[in-house]
Amino acid sequence: MSAPLISLRATEVLRATPAEDTVVLDYEGRFLRRKRLISRAGLSFLVDLPETVSLDPGDAFRLESGQLIGVVAAMEPCLRVVGPLPRLAWHIGNRHTPCQIEADHLLIRADHVLEGMLRGLGATVTATMAPFAPEGGAYGHGRTMGHDHGPGFHSH
Repeated sequence: MSAPLISLRATEVLRATPAEDTVVLDYEGRFLRRKRLISRAGLSFLVDLPETVSLDPGDAFRLESGQLIGVVAAMEPCLRVVGPLPRLAWHIGNRHTPCQIEADHLLIRADHVLEGMLRGLGATVTATMAPFAPEGGAYGHGRTMGHDHGPGFHSH
């Protein structure tokens, strides 16, 4: 008779919390509620949260055992955008595209249509692999999934 399988579960996320072990997730993978993950040290665990969350690099899962597993942003195909940043950021935002804003460049996920638009606006665009951690929403932590200003806000 074999020993019963012990399943580790993560039921809580701690924001900006150091951890001894980590899990590497891309931008899409950092938006989850329930999923089996494997840490860099080989620890398999089930994320089982009460609701879907958007994770930032540096956040941590707290396992029921008390262990902390930190979140690291995976390297993924991105576009490094240089040029008149305020204008370029406005056009990126107008397309509801996640954007990482740095002092000297913008970073978006690779997209050939946006690349062409940005080049047409005078940007220098370079394909790169980078950990992608875009700005969160203005109305709270996490992703911009649309917003509500209340009835009639946009009807002025």
